[in-house]
Amino acid sequence: MTDRIMLLDTASLYFRAFYGVPDKVKAADGSSVNAVRGLLDMIAKLVTTYGPTRLVACWDDDWRPAWRVDLLPSYKAHRVVEAVAAGPDVEEVPDPLEAQIPLIREALAVLGIPVVGAAAHEADDVIGTLATRADAPVDIVTGDRDLFQLVDDDRGIRIIYTARGMSNLEIVDDATVMGKYGVHAAQYADFAVLRGDPSDGLPGVAGIGEKSAASLLAAHGSLDAIRAAVADGTAGTPAQRAKIAAAGAYLDVAPTVVRVARDLTLAPFDDALGPVDDAAATALAERWNLGSSMSRALAALPH
Repeated sequence: MTDRIMLLDTASLYFRAFYGVPDKVKAADGSSVNAVRGLLDMIAKLVTTYGPTRLVACWDDDWRPAWRVDLLPSYKAHRVVEAVAAGPDVEEVPDPLEAQIPLIREALAVLGIPVVGAAAHEADDVIGTLATRADAPVDIVTGDRDLFQLVDDDRGIRIIYTARGMSNLEIVDDATVMGKYGVHAAQYADFAVLRGDPSDGLPGVAGIGEKSAASLLAAHGSLDAIRAAVADGTAGTPAQRAKIAAAGAYLDVAPTVVRVARDLTLAPFDDALGPVDDAAATALAERWNLGSSMSRALAALPH
């Protein structure tokens, strides 16, 4: 079997599971388990379909790191329900989902899937680090287009994109990014900085939309080169140059916020797929009424 690494953007998946799986089946005590069951079904499908030999559940140890907020206070600000002076801030998470997160971690543990996070960093940064260090092709499973910046055809790094649901998974390579946005994957972070992204509280450059951002990057290659060309009067139209010049303070900091980390120090872990602790997995399934979802995950994983 050809070695292949699968990196899960875990929160992206369990949020999708929570909202996508009806909350009809409960645990014996009445607890919701829809996010857990949905995530188990996702793992079963992903492993069966794409055949990874190594699997990591990448985790948000800090979903809104203070160092990113210090640079750009609007970063994910609309998702904060409680600011915490010592951090991290409390994210808007429905109570029935919040209650399932410890069980999600327990289910991953009995399946032998390591949960890997890093202090003061998001799962995106863990994914960026592991993909950069990978010694085999990598599948990154996410519904977050920010991670398009990691696509690298030469190294076999691609995205399994879940935005249209698990029945409509999309493989994203460099040609896909170019087809969607008119930029190469390596330019995607600069493109996002220019265009902005309301879902992350990223304002972008006022008056520079997707087409303008793509055109400028096609002509100059990178954000740094665009800013240099603005300074010498050769970038885009006079109106575009004025808009980019006016956004100088934002452009000084936004690239650091948007670009995922690629050099984190991570605790050691074993990412080899299996073996599964069948007895523990079965006991957990019985205790929490995970039923056929756990059975499908067990069937997909090596024993």
